[in-house]
Amino acid sequence: MIVTIDGPAGAGKSSAAHRLADRLGYRFLDTGAMYRAITYAGLQHGIDLTDEKALLQVALASEIQLAGDKIVLDEVDITNAIRTFEITTLTRHAADNRAVREHLTQLQRQFAAESKQTGQGIVTEGRDQATVVFPDAECKIYLTASEQARAQRRYEDLLNRGEQVDYTGVLEKQRHRDQQDLNRKVGGLALTNESIEVSTDDMTPDQVVDALEKIVRDRQPS
Repeated sequence: MIVTIDGPAGAGKSSAAHRLADRLGYRFLDTGAMYRAITYAGLQHGIDLTDEKALLQVALASEIQLAGDKIVLDEVDITNAIRTFEITTLTRHAADNRAVREHLTQLQRQFAAESKQTGQGIVTEGRDQATVVFPDAECKIYLTASEQARAQRRYEDLLNRGEQVDYTGVLEKQRHRDQQDLNRKVGGLALTNESIEVSTDDMTPDQVVDALEKIVRDRQPS
């Protein structure tokens, strides 16, 4: 079974999807981390991220492994390195690169195919999972929250990571990113007719996962 969780930045998709996968005994596919990893790789190679062909070559040459809680790029653990404010801001270059998106889409589908072979379901999160990558997914969820709540979560997360940021700057960057995600020509953020919308405002992390688990279990084959 494939469970997709799409939604805007800061809605809590990654943490909720990861915990949901653990509860269900499914594999977790963090697609956002894949785009961050390519962005990080581009910076490490010193390329101009606006050079679409150069960034694609970096993507094709990179080996990304999703190992539990860890993101490994070419055998190096970059889990924390890709969660910085800089990477978050620059990831749009990988996300807007049509060829990079096509490459990562194939890797995501390969991940699902391998999981199916082992009899495991997957929980995957991102922006285009229900619309582009897995349009036939059995369960589609759209996780959202108010822009203030999303910005506050991101702000607190960055502070906890030791970054020097201010709430206003985080909010403005988020608004800009929201517009980019909604207006992206390929893989833009969208709510499908089959998606179940869940707002996480005023919900604890446990309550969010409880709600998602109920949605999934109601749709699991008997």
